[in-house]
Amino acid sequence: MDINKVIARVKAILMTPKTEWPVIAAEPETVADLYKNYIVILAAIPAIAGFIKGSLIGYGAFGIHYRVPIGAGITSAIVTYVLGLVLVYVMALIVNALAPTFGGQKDQVQALKAVAYSYTASWVASIGLIVPGLGWLIALAGGIYGIYLLYLGLPPTMKAPTEKAGGYTAVSIIIAIVLGWIIALIVGGIAGTSAMMSGAFSGAHIDGSSSDVTIDKDSSLGKLDAWSKKMDAASKQMEAAQKSGDA
Repeated sequence: MDINKVIARVKAILMTPKTEWPVIAAEPETVADLYKNYIVILAAIPAIAGFIKGSLIGYGAFGIHYRVPIGAGITSAIVTYVLGLVLVYVMALIVNALAPTFGGQKDQVQALKAVAYSYTASWVASIGLIVPGLGWLIALAGGIYGIYLLYLGLPPTMKAPTEKAGGYTAVSIIIAIVLGWIIALIVGGIAGTSAMMSGAFSGAHIDGSSSDVTIDKDSSLGKLDAWSKKMDAASKQMEAAQKSGDA
């Protein structure tokens, strides 16, 4: 694993994609090499950025600040990372299967190249999630640029005709969005479960350590009891009024 080589490739694919894609397509690689030397490194960025934002910085809106419990944050980061690695391979399978439909040639390694190097923009842009306010715009820009990278990369890697690259890209991106939403739901469900468990074991503290938002169980129960008594009294007054004919 050569970090300098990874950085050089990231810069090249982001800044000069038209000249870099033919170089990538010509490189002798294997699935294992692509994962070991590139994908496992870049795919970790969104998971790390998400953990920093959610558990260390937190989210704030309308005067309320919320941090994901550390345990839930670590769990979410691990799940995000693992599912991200799986997503890349599944998308490569899909891109490879679609190749003949758009006049391309099936090649699993080349399909993995097309997907992995196209995801580079999105992976790098996910660092922007840490930036308050504008982070989502940076991430969105990375995703859009990744679509452009895939459009440029399909002809040299999958031998798809340039005139069919647009449709090939569109179908691939639609599938990627659906799979991405599924992963987000899975990660969100796991994070929510972990957060509730952390809250239960920490006396209902929302962030599990130095709570920004807490739930006072005794106070909540007291208010609920008082509200119940008022409702009961109002109900009795209504019954008495009905019996006396008092509108």
